[in-house]
Amino acid sequence: MTIHDRARAAWADFPLPALQQPAPALRRVFVRDLTLMGSIGIYPAERVHKQRVVINLDLWVLETPGEPPRSYADVVCYEQLVNRTRDLLEQGHVDLVETLAEKLAELCLADPRVKRTRVRVEKPDAIPVAGGVGVEIERQAG
Repeated sequence: MTIHDRARAAWADFPLPALQQPAPALRRVFVRDLTLMGSIGIYPAERVHKQRVVINLDLWVLETPGEPPRSYADVVCYEQLVNRTRDLLEQGHVDLVETLAEKLAELCLADPRVKRTRVRVEKPDAIPVAGGVGVEIERQAG
């Protein structure tokens, strides 16, 4: 057996990594610093008085194949995201910012074109010595 035969035999047992599919092209759609009034919190006063809630949404959306989108129907609409977020806050009191963030993530991922989302919910007036307190989560479709 030649040295070349031994090298080929050694390489034959070497595991090759599986070929990976290329990552799909994604576009990021975002809503930045949406400030709404909402009934949120665990304290009695927070159940009576609405407070400012600052919301940031980032959505990673599948690119449309071929040409850039030319139709409103081809894109995830940030105006609809804002309106649905407003509607969600108007449904009633939420105890925790974590709960609101999860509901917003579900809302974002309801569109099958959205593959991942990051949601940040902040209460800027909850603790006077802090610029804001809240939570940020990331969720993926499927």
